[in-house]
Amino acid sequence: MKKHAVKVHPSKALLPREEQLAWKMAAVATDKVGVDKEVREMIINRIIDNASVAIAAINRRPVVSARGMALGHPRKGSATVFGVKSATTVSPEWAAWANGTAVRELDFHDTFLAADYSHPGDNIPPILAVAQTMGKSGRDLIRGLATGYELQIDLVRAICLHEHKVDHIAHLCPSAAAGIGTLLGLKQEVIFQAIQQALHTSVSFRQSRKGEISSWKAYAPAHAGKLAIEAVDRCMRGEGAPSPIYEGEDSVIAWVLSGRTQADSKGRKTVYEPTYYEVPLPEPGEPKRAILDSYTKEHSAEYQSQALIDLAFRMREKISDVEAIDRIVIHTSHHTHYVIGTGANDPQKMDPKASRETLDHSIMYIFAVALQDGRWHHVDSYAPRRAQRPDTVRLWHKIETTEDPEWTRRYHSRDPDELSFGGRVEVFFKDGTTLVDELGVANAHPNGARPFARAQYVQKFRTLTEGIISTREANRFLDAAENLASLAAGELDQLNVVLPAGTLLDSKPGIF
Repeated sequence: MKKHAVKVHPSKALLPREEQLAWKMAAVATDKVGVDKEVREMIINRIIDNASVAIAAINRRPVVSARGMALGHPRKGSATVFGVKSATTVSPEWAAWANGTAVRELDFHDTFLAADYSHPGDNIPPILAVAQTMGKSGRDLIRGLATGYELQIDLVRAICLHEHKVDHIAHLCPSAAAGIGTLLGLKQEVIFQAIQQALHTSVSFRQSRKGEISSWKAYAPAHAGKLAIEAVDRCMRGEGAPSPIYEGEDSVIAWVLSGRTQADSKGRKTVYEPTYYEVPLPEPGEPKRAILDSYTKEHSAEYQSQALIDLAFRMREKISDVEAIDRIVIHTSHHTHYVIGTGANDPQKMDPKASRETLDHSIMYIFAVALQDGRWHHVDSYAPRRAQRPDTVRLWHKIETTEDPEWTRRYHSRDPDELSFGGRVEVFFKDGTTLVDELGVANAHPNGARPFARAQYVQKFRTLTEGIISTREANRFLDAAENLASLAAGELDQLNVVLPAGTLLDSKPGIF
């Protein structure tokens, strides 16, 4: 890997494209280096993972609405829509919209956390939709997804969006565009322009994950995938993009990210001085292996809660009566405290009538339910009746978080053996005694007690789809996914998962 310094340059500098981050990203996308076997196998795992959570969410309202919109854009021989028979296909950008929403709705698929955070599995719906539409093979898809994962994770390693209140889809849209470029074997010039268009059109703000969180949390990455496909289509036709999109005088860095911070504190004239980011990218001929640094979820909740859920399960074995608890303090990282903890200062995170989307971003609620139940379920644990139980509300409101500098340091560590997303929990009882325990990574994490491997991905699929699809359909899909590299051109429709006739809900009417 080589780190590439990113600064802001005045327009008169005429920064050569060879020195621009988007051009360097496009070079990674066009590098014909092979895909390592373990990367190929992990891509298959994540395709299975995405299908698991998509089918589990298939009849939830946001997914039904997105599917209805997609079906309003039929196109023969194009892309499939989760749940719908594979002979019914739609335009690829709308398939990416519907499938991306289904994948994201339960917040239950893979994650990567570093300078920023991400769900790199969000790359799969748009790249797969284009692969189906363009008649590509399983091997083509693998190459495209290796690029999508690589570039999103590399951006997340270096460029923090959330501190500037920018939503993380601003890294997803360029990575998906680049992955599509790899899939289609496009020239570097075309991918370069598509990456820039993708970033330009996908900068949105974090209110979608703040306060009363709505269904847009699921729609946002699906929208980024749709935008990526549209950007590539335009650039394939010869259109260009705002450039340089990262380093320009009026770029996203200059006016929204760290350049804006620099200008606000030291004056706009100083914006050209600092190096703001150092983005690591594979060198020519270096395999794209970033997917191996990401991890999926065992529990349907924000990733920073995964280890704390496991910790609650462990601690409850030593607590005979939760009513004896006076208060609970969770010592954790800056991100956990300020995004899903009491540091967010969101009253909705303590509201028993809050939406599911809000509850899965409240570690206070999550820890209380996990401590009481000793299990976590993607539906039952969020049910209104469950959230409004008086004993749960009492316990929930006794929980607070606080930032611990050591947990923040471990959260941002570059040492994979030290990187941690959990915390230390102190339980104070009314009789003056305490119980203290800590957990750095979730059990399912590669460094955890029970790391996820193929068997766990398959089990997750079977568990989440049981009672929704037939055993025959489950077996058929798993066989196709596990033999992805052998799927010939035009056979990628086999990666769709179809529900029995009459079981898909219809959306309310709209414009499409």
